[in-house]
Amino acid sequence: MNRTQEPQPVSDPRPDARFDVVSDHGFDAFPTLANDPIVTPFVVQIGEATHRSTEIPLADILGHLEDGGPHPTTSQPAPQVYADSFLQAERPVVAITVSSALSGSMNAANQARALAPDVDVALHDSGTVCAGQSFQVHAAMAARALGKDRDTAVQWMQAVHEETEFYFTLATLTYLQRGGRIGRVQATLGTVLDLKPIVTVDKKVGAYVTAARARGWKRAIKTMAQQVTTRFGEGTPLRVGLVHGVDPDDAKAVLASIAERHPILWSDLTPTGAALAVHVGPIAVALAVAPGPWPWEREG
Repeated sequence: MNRTQEPQPVSDPRPDARFDVVSDHGFDAFPTLANDPIVTPFVVQIGEATHRSTEIPLADILGHLEDGGPHPTTSQPAPQVYADSFLQAERPVVAITVSSALSGSMNAANQARALAPDVDVALHDSGTVCAGQSFQVHAAMAARALGKDRDTAVQWMQAVHEETEFYFTLATLTYLQRGGRIGRVQATLGTVLDLKPIVTVDKKVGAYVTAARARGWKRAIKTMAQQVTTRFGEGTPLRVGLVHGVDPDDAKAVLASIAERHPILWSDLTPTGAALAVHVGPIAVALAVAPGPWPWEREG
C-alpha cells in the first residue's frame, strides 16, 4: 500500500464525544482513515441464500460472479436493521447513507427512526458511494473524535463532498448487464469495441454518469488518471483513496499515473466491498480524490 501520510488517529474512543456515527455499508474502509463507524449492512442475495454484506467474504462474491450461477444482487438494509444500529449508539446519531439516487438506503434509515424513537438521529445523504462515502465517514468520525457537535460533522461532510470527485472504471460490462444496470446491446457493443467507461457521480443529483470512454484496460487506467488532472489542474496536491478488485496493481497503476502530475499528500488502497463488486466484477478500480489537506486541517 502507498500511504504517503498517516492521518491523526481521530477515531480513538473519547469520553467527551458528543455523538455517534452510523453508516450503511456503501463505503469501503481505508486502513489509514477513521472509517470505523457503526455499520449497517446491505443485503447480498445469491440464489436462495441471503447474507449480510459485512459477513460475506469478497472472494465468495467474486467466485459467484465468475461461476455462471445466479448473479449476486444487493439491496438496502431493512428499517429494523438500521434501527438495531441506532440502538447500539450511546449518544445522538448522525447516520450516513449512500446516495439516495443510487439506493433506497436513506429511505430505510428514515423509516427506522420510528422503530428507535428514543434515539436522536440526524440523517445525511452522502450523495456518493464507495471511496467518496469513505471520505465523508472520515470527516464525521474526525468531528466526533475532536469533540465537535453534529452540526459541525455535517458541515465537514458537506465540505468534503463538494471538493471530492469519485471515479471508477471496469474491465467488462458483463456484470452491469447481468445486474440490470445496462442493456444487453450496450454491453455487447462495449465488449466488441473493447470500450471501458470511466464513470463518475454527478454531485448535483448523486447519480452515475459517464465521464469518458477508453479502448482497452490500460488506456482506461490512464484516462481515469487524466480525468483527475483535468478536474483539479496539473500540480495540485491531492489526497487519493483507491479501491481495487482482485488485483491491487491496477489501483497502484492509477496512483502512479496521477503522481506523475500531482504531489500526493495522502493515499491508501483497499479492496472493493460488496456494494460495488456485484456490479463491476473482479477487475475494476475506483478512486476518491480531493485537493489539499482535509477541510478541518485548513481551518485557522
